Amino acid sequence: MQKKYVITVFIFLFMLSFFISLCNGVVKISIKGIVKAILSHEDSINRQVIWNVRLPRTIVAGLVGICLSLSGAILQGVMRNPLAGPNIIGVSAGGGLAVLILLILFPDFYYLVPMGAFVGSLLATLFIYILAWKDGVLPTRLILAGVAVSSLLNAGINALMTFYPDRVAGVISFMVGGLSSTTWVQVKMILPYTLVGVLLVLLLPTKLNILMLGDEIATGLGLNVERTRFIFIILSSLLAGAAISAVGLLGFVGLIVPHIARLFIGSDYRILFPGSIFLGGTIVMLCDTVARVLLAPMEIPVGIIMSALGAPFFLFLLRRKERV
Repeated sequence: MQKKYVITVFIFLFMLSFFISLCNGVVKISIKGIVKAILSHEDSINRQVIWNVRLPRTIVAGLVGICLSLSGAILQGVMRNPLAGPNIIGVSAGGGLAVLILLILFPDFYYLVPMGAFVGSLLATLFIYILAWKDGVLPTRLILAGVAVSSLLNAGINALMTFYPDRVAGVISFMVGGLSSTTWVQVKMILPYTLVGVLLVLLLPTKLNILMLGDEIATGLGLNVERTRFIFIILSSLLAGAAISAVGLLGFVGLIVPHIARLFIGSDYRILFPGSIFLGGTIVMLCDTVARVLLAPMEIPVGIIMSALGAPFFLFLLRRKERV
């Protein structure tokens, strides 16, 4: 029962952060002004700010937080490693390289960015999976292969930026993770992938709970371990690719959100998945709000705020893992 109360608190925080994001920026708007701007057809400045700038940006921030947190929760469960995350093991780097190839080499095919991000993330994950395969896949071997592939893919990203310096200016925001140019176009890009990914993930939490028991026990319970692990890796790639297509290489969300959720609701994925959904959206929306108002009117990319929070948390996890 206590866990249900925690989920209720997470939902409340999600809704609160949504309105905080809509209210704050260079132009501050009250809750009453937001409601009026949304419902009224009067062509006012507030209506223009809400409908054309803040509402699509806030929606995308929430969806990105949902996608990355679920992707991280899946990877940590599949690999049974608390340090797994889309940006740590190369999933994000694969999607990022694919998107940069489209943006830099084939800018006319910008509409293929969501699919490119998914395909890049999936191919990177499959490559990692193949490298880690040796009479089955051990989680530790999967992590090590992921780190190596991530370095290789980042080298490809750096090579693109080196060979095409005249086109780099347009992708700087993508590299650090930013929402400054978000419009309804990004909402339409990420929303279908998010809905499909979230729906499929919420149908499979019991299988991930069984997988967390270990391969031998899971096999004894009748679970096809390799097929189940492969399905979850594909779902993780889909969610990570959707987020990358909208906001770029935003780090640490998939690492820290599942851990924070576990501190309050435990490791049961039937509860952890919903908790990660609302907590992930909350954290990204709040971080984006901070990025807008901290040095207003100048804006900081949300990726910088997330890195400032995520790096210390990552070091905390390393120290904690060493003590254990």
